[in-house]
Amino acid sequence: MATDITLMCAPGCAPCWMVGLALEEKNLKDYNYTVLSYEKGDHKSQRVLDINPRGALPAFKHGDNIVNEALAICLYVESAFKNCGNQLIPDNFADQATMYQRFEEADTLRQKIGDVLFYDLRTPPEERTQYAVQNLSATLTAEVQLWETYMQKKTGPYLAGGTFTLADVCAFPCIAALFQYGLSQQKYPGITDYYKAHKGRATIVKSWPSAWPKAPKGTEALKNI
Repeated sequence: MATDITLMCAPGCAPCWMVGLALEEKNLKDYNYTVLSYEKGDHKSQRVLDINPRGALPAFKHGDNIVNEALAICLYVESAFKNCGNQLIPDNFADQATMYQRFEEADTLRQKIGDVLFYDLRTPPEERTQYAVQNLSATLTAEVQLWETYMQKKTGPYLAGGTFTLADVCAFPCIAALFQYGLSQQKYPGITDYYKAHKGRATIVKSWPSAWPKAPKGTEALKNI
């Protein structure tokens, strides 16, 4: 039952959005949902540590079952609620293979976005260098270019064929983050077409981060990628 689910998230956090989107796709309502603040240190509070001893978000609990890594949560939700909502793992093995590949690669994209966006936050001032910034930006550029080729070569409207799958659940929030922080739509027409085609999907609209309707500080951070 959805009332047995507890989900703690941070606003504007792509991994948290992945989980929220998965729950929406499975049509799970009335779960216990709490928005917490990294800035206020909420992620280190005892109620989070009781579920996730790493003090990170998302923190997820279903009954007595605890899962805290976003991709693992999405897999768990699809398995535990297989007969609810939309099927997120295709039956066709060819599509399934592509789905698992893009599903995992979405987390690589997420990490490389974070390396650029949060470099100053994660790096002490005395250790920051322009070389590191340029290297991280070049690494992210190569990753985004790879995703552009995926978009150009995919055989259906979604990342793994003709249905919305866990690959889309995990990749779309990362792609939305790229545009939220200034990625050029002109440079990446394939990614742009995918984003525009699905940003109006009901489950995406419903789970869209509340912190994102207005442009945050730093929205041009990825304009040169």
